[in-house]
Amino acid sequence: MSIAPPGSSTSADTPAVDVGTLTVGVLGGTGPQGRGLAVRLAAAGQRVLLGSRDPDRAAEVATEVATSAGTVTPRPGSVQGGSNTDVAGAADLVVVAVPFAGHAATLAVLASRLAGKVVVDCVVPMAFDERGAYVLDVPEGSVTQQAAALLPDSAVVGAFHHLSATLLEDLSRSSIDADVLVVGDDRTATELVQALAGRLPGVRGIYAGRLRNARQVEALTINLVSVNRRYKAHAGIRVTDV
Repeated sequence: MSIAPPGSSTSADTPAVDVGTLTVGVLGGTGPQGRGLAVRLAAAGQRVLLGSRDPDRAAEVATEVATSAGTVTPRPGSVQGGSNTDVAGAADLVVVAVPFAGHAATLAVLASRLAGKVVVDCVVPMAFDERGAYVLDVPEGSVTQQAAALLPDSAVVGAFHHLSATLLEDLSRSSIDADVLVVGDDRTATELVQALAGRLPGVRGIYAGRLRNARQVEALTINLVSVNRRYKAHAGIRVTDV
């Protein structure tokens, strides 16, 4: 895959990229973040494939997601469930939302199926102890960089870390007041993901640097978790003056 350096822009306008016809796969789609993203994307008319280690569970959740999306729009995108392996092969773009503990093992066996595709990683290396949430060290520097190392023939992008799973799935809120920080080394891929983020009502995709900046983006999620636990909220982020 050709890698082109992403440019910076003084505007946060969503790139003029047509993502409406893409089939979006979500690995770990039965978990909170994956399911939440699937609900919002389906409600926006996106075709979604939900992946799981348990295809029967994925099919069950896919039915629930489709039903939920159909309550807010007469023409939701279709939602189907299957194994992570099948979803990785069938989707045009793949979002990785598996637990961090299984991240490396999941992607290692899917490299051939994900070759040539844009892979969006939203996994956070987070753990909890008696003092609260904290960041786990990742040898590659970040989870997104770990994904890039495991998927050398894919265009790996980091995004969607800071969106609350609760708000994503709560379709009684017609809009989400948040920005999505997008990091990556392939300009075409980052612009595609920015445009996908812009499909979610109230959300902007903001280019936030190269893949080496993923560590800070992932770690910021822990700060938001701490905010939310203290204030019983579902805080996201907004970037000002862009």
